[in-house]
Amino acid sequence: MSPRYDVAVIGAGIVGSAIARELSGQNLTVALLEARDDVGDGTSKANTAILHTGFDATPGTLESELVRRGHHLLTEYAGPTGIPIEHTGAILVAWDDEQLAALPTLRDKAEANGYHHCEIVGAAAVYDAVPNLGHGALGGLTVPDESIICTWTVNLALATDAVNRGATLLTRHRVTGIEEHESTTALHTESGPVTARWVVNAAGLGADHVDALFGHSRFTVTPRRGELIVYDKLARRLVDTIVLPVPTSRGKGVLVSPTIYGNVMLGPTSEDIEDRAATATTEKGLAFLLEKGRALMPRLLDEEVTATYAGLRAAIDHSDYLIDADEARRYLLVGGIRSTGLTAGMAIAEHVLGTLAEAGLDMAPRANLPEPPRMPNLGEAFIRPYQDDARIAADPEYGAIVCFCERVTAGELRDACRSTIPAGGLEGLRRRTRVMNGRCQGFYCGAEVQAVLDREVPAR
Repeated sequence: MSPRYDVAVIGAGIVGSAIARELSGQNLTVALLEARDDVGDGTSKANTAILHTGFDATPGTLESELVRRGHHLLTEYAGPTGIPIEHTGAILVAWDDEQLAALPTLRDKAEANGYHHCEIVGAAAVYDAVPNLGHGALGGLTVPDESIICTWTVNLALATDAVNRGATLLTRHRVTGIEEHESTTALHTESGPVTARWVVNAAGLGADHVDALFGHSRFTVTPRRGELIVYDKLARRLVDTIVLPVPTSRGKGVLVSPTIYGNVMLGPTSEDIEDRAATATTEKGLAFLLEKGRALMPRLLDEEVTATYAGLRAAIDHSDYLIDADEARRYLLVGGIRSTGLTAGMAIAEHVLGTLAEAGLDMAPRANLPEPPRMPNLGEAFIRPYQDDARIAADPEYGAIVCFCERVTAGELRDACRSTIPAGGLEGLRRRTRVMNGRCQGFYCGAEVQAVLDREVPAR
């Protein structure tokens, strides 16, 4: 007999994990299903990692409302959980007359979205803020509350919190079919059936496929590939704020941004493709970024490249988030959650909770919920274990560096393998510790990291 839950949430990215966490705060049994072998291994792991204010969302949309609310919720949640955030601010730079003319409209849009801190500035102020910009900037729009954040830690914190609250995490449970009964739905997965009273579809790139299993054909996901170049930590001195493009009729453009890990990022591209697993970078995409980077910040191209990567966003043929309940079938779709899902995730979860309550799912808040989990710090601007004398004195493993590029210690690797949601592979360790994420990309430390994994997780 298959396990039975009140709610099954499909997809353990940021949005699905946030929903599972929110629902687990109620007197509900919750299953969080993930097709892959770890949380946050899909769309959520590869994005620009910016905590948005929502200043540029389309006013009056659900996305605008939830990004604004999500910025507040995630900023608050980061405190007790230790999710690293750097409040760098951002500046949109206008390079031509069309972009310059667009700045007042963007400021008005921010005001309509309830964000009142944008300011139009001249070229001199732009270069004061970012002295290493290329020549030719005509002006800019400041967004002082944009921030950089660790998307990996956000996802893991939300999923860990959900599990601590009682949710059951089921990895390697790709949904392949459904069987509807009078009061429940049986989800057929690659690891066996899971039965639930309600199903929430937060499957990201696969959301339209799951939606079709419930008889709907209301949208199509188009994978939108974004390629990025990550520069060495020595490049961080060139830029301390997020440099955003001004959207025009020709597209959104390319940004330059510091990262929470101390690097500098250039990208992304934006290319609609068909293959939902095509996360490799391309010669054409990287050449495009280098051309743009040469104009945006010429000195950046003199720095060493640490890594290149590509992420896929779940673009849909709708202009807003698509969150809709089918009460008759006890099914809720959460689709079209673009890259803003990182910021909006916790607010989307609030919205889902209210939608399910309106649709007739009986629930009441649980008493005595556990405190939010305290996550390991991956932020370069904050104290890391190898710098913490007291921690090393209590446990010498935190002074035994395994990955010298990123200063990751044996203690951190051990903890990641023994945590509530343990790393089951090298990529999971990377997202939990930064190991193999530096200059050598695991060339020097990879064997030792694998040995730690074999020792700590022998039966994976």
